[in-house]
Order: sequence, then C-alpha cells, then structure tokens
Amino acid sequence: MFLRACLRLKKLEYADLHKRFYSYRNMLLLTERDFFQDLFPDTARPQITKIFENSPQTIYAGFDPTAESLHVGNLLVIMGLLHFQRAGHHPIALLGGATALIGDPSHRKTERSQLKKSLVQRNLEAIKQQLMRIFENHQNFLWDDKRHQRPLPQLRIVNNAEWYENLNIIDFINQNGRHFRLGQMLSRTSVQSRLEAEGGMSFAEFTYQAFQAYDWLHLLRNYNCRFQLGGSDQMGNLMSGHELISRTEAKTEVFGLTLPLITNEEGDKFGKSGGTAVWLDQEKTSAFALYQFFIRRPDAEVEKLLKLFTFLSLPEIEKLMSEHRKEPEKRKAQTMLAEDVTLLVHGENGLKQAERITNALYKGQVEGLAELNCGEVQQTLNGATLVELLAEPDITILQMAMKAKCFPTEADAVRIITAGGFYINQKRSQNIAEIISHGIHVLRNGLTILRVGKRNFYIVRWLK
Repeated sequence: MFLRACLRLKKLEYADLHKRFYSYRNMLLLTERDFFQDLFPDTARPQITKIFENSPQTIYAGFDPTAESLHVGNLLVIMGLLHFQRAGHHPIALLGGATALIGDPSHRKTERSQLKKSLVQRNLEAIKQQLMRIFENHQNFLWDDKRHQRPLPQLRIVNNAEWYENLNIIDFINQNGRHFRLGQMLSRTSVQSRLEAEGGMSFAEFTYQAFQAYDWLHLLRNYNCRFQLGGSDQMGNLMSGHELISRTEAKTEVFGLTLPLITNEEGDKFGKSGGTAVWLDQEKTSAFALYQFFIRRPDAEVEKLLKLFTFLSLPEIEKLMSEHRKEPEKRKAQTMLAEDVTLLVHGENGLKQAERITNALYKGQVEGLAELNCGEVQQTLNGATLVELLAEPDITILQMAMKAKCFPTEADAVRIITAGGFYINQKRSQNIAEIISHGIHVLRNGLTILRVGKRNFYIVRWLK
C-alpha cells in the first residue's frame, strides 16, 4: 500500500511538473509566434510567465452578439483561448448579452444601430453554439490526449446579462462609478476619435468601458479570473478593467493580453473577401468559401497565418515553408492552413465537403457538386447567376447558353464556345450543336453548372 501510494504521488508530481513546464513553454512559444501585441501592464512579462508556470489560471475573452455569427477576425481571439486551454488553463467565453445593447465604440466612426433584445438573444444563442462547436472540433480533431497525457479543461460560457439584469443602476454607480476617473476615460483612443468626429459620441457608448470593466471584476470575484484576452482595439477597455480592479481589489493583480491586428498586403483589415466578412457560420460563409479564403492567401502572408491560425509547431511550420518555397505553385502551405482552419471551424464533414467542391471546381471531379442542393451550390459559387429553364427535348448547348443569358448575342456565343471558353460542369464544351442529356450535362441533383471564361458562373436549375 505504501509503495503504491508513493508511486501514485510520483505520478501526480510528474503530471504537475509536466503541466507547469508545458504552461511555461506555451507562453514562450506564443510570444515566438508573434501572438501578442501588448501585455498590460507592459512591465509584467516576467511576472505573467511565472504565474502561468506555477498554477492553472483562468483567462477570458468577450464576444458581443451584435451579429448572428462570429467572423474570421474573431477567430484569432478564439485561438488564444484554445492555446491557453491546451496549456492547462481555464478558458471563459463571455457573451455580452447586456453590453451588446450598448455597443462598443472601439474603432467605429459612428454609433451602432440600436439592437432589440430579441435579436441580441437570438444572436447570443447562435454564437454560443458556434463557440461550443469550435471547441469540440478542436478536442475531437486537433488535440491528442495520449500525447499530452491529460484532458483539456472545459470551456465555460457566461452571459453578462445574468449579473446586470437585477443590478440597480444607483447601486452600480455608487459601488463602482466612484472608482473611474473621467480624465482616464476621456483619454482612451476609442473615445478621442469619436469626440472629434462629426457625430460625436453618445453617453451610452461612453459607459461601455465601465460595464466591460465591471465584467472583469465580476469574473475575478466569481471565477478568480486574473487574465483578459482581446483584440488590439480592446486595450482601452482592458485598461479600464485593470484600473477598476486595482482600486477595488487592491491585493489582487490582474493582467491583459492583446492580439495583433492582422491586415493583408494592401493594409486592409483581415477577414474580408471582396469587401464582405468571412463568417464562421456555415449558412453565411460555406465551408468551401472559408477553405478557399485561406487557400488564396498570398505567399507573403501564409507563414504568419500558419503561426496564428494553426497548432503546428514552429519547426513544423519552418519545414512546411521550406517545402513550399521549393514548389510554390503547389501551395502546400496555403493548403495546410486552409485544412486546419476549416477542420477547426466546420469539423471533418465540413472539410471533406470543401475538398470535394474544390476538386469538382478546379480538378474536374464533378461528383462533389452533384451531392449539393441548389442553395448549397449558390452559396459555394457566390455571385453566380441562377437561371430556371424548362427541360425541353433536343435542346442544344447553344440554345441553353442563350436561354441562360450567358452571352449578349448569338454571335458572341458561337465565337466563345467554339474557341473553348465555355464550360459545362467544369468540362470544356465546344460543340454548339450537341444535345443536352441527363447524366452528362445535367447532374443528378437536377442542376447544370455553366462557366464562361475563368470566373463567370451560371447555375441552371431544370424544371420538369
């Protein structure tokens, strides 16, 4: 019994040492991956590292449900929570069911439109499900229990409406308002830029930083949450929380970590495709569209994105980039990036669907398109024209092309089709007199995909 107890104690000591080492090493690796833009207070780096090394910590990030889905820009914050979870720490996702009704003024030129409570609640539930799915996908497909010898701490999701619903406004101002200093609140970049704008800033927006600060205080008191993670635009709100806690909980030190603002080669904010946000919701941005967004990242961006959006080790990324530079036309680095992000966001089925459609569109394997319904094909071929045609007997390729309005004139149609610039289900079709037949030109889902040139798609839905 004594020997068994000693062995069990040694095992526990080893597990604890392994956890502490991994936590310390994880903090260093995240720094090496350029994962952090700022640490607050800026002199606390050695202290933060030591705290993470000594014991599991609780860290939170906030998500306001101002839309029914998160987008790729939010994914970096989620990656931060996942990295800390992998290191043995406890992640909290705070959903702003209350603060979404106010609206965060950070990096905005005008005030947000006022949201109805019912809409916020609907958005909140959708984002909650989205976060749960991403964390489950990570655990199921990107985490190896056997390799790391320990289970992942569970994600905790909280809604700040829970503690604001019954909070009296007079009590809130009396207990917390006296700890804020107007000079400091007015000095925030998010406030200064709005005060100088033509529309000014409403009192509601001005109070946002006070409520976000109290969120952190509440999480500290209830979950011992000493760390907040946020985008670079959240530094002002983060500092407000730090100041409130330093005045109300003087013996407890808290710390903030901000993530870099990612931009493309043109300096535009990351997460937009053709001016439209790339969403994490399958209904708003398909798994294929998300996959293609990352496949199309230029070579100059891909190494940085691999460090930020995958769990590949730095040596693995270095090796991959070395292979990529030898044969850049194969886009090995972009493919690995797209696969890992799609797997994390949409799971194994989403990745398989994205790969099937990619093979159908770009490698001539049309079976992937035949498995989709009309709505899914429309979402996949974003911007494609949908045309409904009556399935008439003996209709020719030329007649179909003209009925689908693929060409302005018949002369243009004949010239482009015979020259090889017209495709049916991703196969070049040059015979204008060929008869349309089911199984060859019409997929088993009753659709025909037409393409003129490289990017002009038309979806024909055949009516009986």
